[in-house]
Amino acid sequence: MANIYLILRNSFYTGQFEFPVGSGQWYIGKHTPIIDKELFDKVQNALNENYIPKTESKEFAFTKLIKCGYCSAGITADEKFRKLVGGGTNRHAYYFCTRKGKDECKNPYINEPDLINELIELMDKVDLDEIGIKARIEDEIARFNKLRSGVLGYKQDKASPEVDVRNYTKYLLREGTLIEKRELLGFLKSKLVLRNKKIILN
Repeated sequence: MANIYLILRNSFYTGQFEFPVGSGQWYIGKHTPIIDKELFDKVQNALNENYIPKTESKEFAFTKLIKCGYCSAGITADEKFRKLVGGGTNRHAYYFCTRKGKDECKNPYINEPDLINELIELMDKVDLDEIGIKARIEDEIARFNKLRSGVLGYKQDKASPEVDVRNYTKYLLREGTLIEKRELLGFLKSKLVLRNKKIILN
């Protein structure tokens, strides 16, 4: 059932696709569409009308990856929603020690944008070759180039330009999916530690 749901949600069958997913960058493929855009949109509307969001389990990009710099407990996350004056809501995610409010850990909260900025600064300091991120990212770039040539029809240059690994890690931290962010940080051999709204490697 889950596989059928994923197929119904996949815009690839209309002849266009987004890459990377969630980036807002859409491409027209060389493949023949299976369904037209109008029918696809009708299916999406029907699915959205019957969709019941799950509120029991929330997923955050950086939980279970960071330790508290005060008490060595894990860093967890929560979210708050604020109603906007012009209508709609604004989501705020923030991270904090799991002992906050229990044993009164002194480590302060940090909101997600500030945490991402801390992680981006860390990418300027960390040795990417040593922790194996470079090979993983080069493989991802090669996969993207293969997709461009195979699906979009772009000609691949014989001499590929050198990949700017640091900038790509920063792009993933800002614009990547939850899974991409977790995979990126999962390559770190040292532990991420949060103390006084600052991220360090331990």
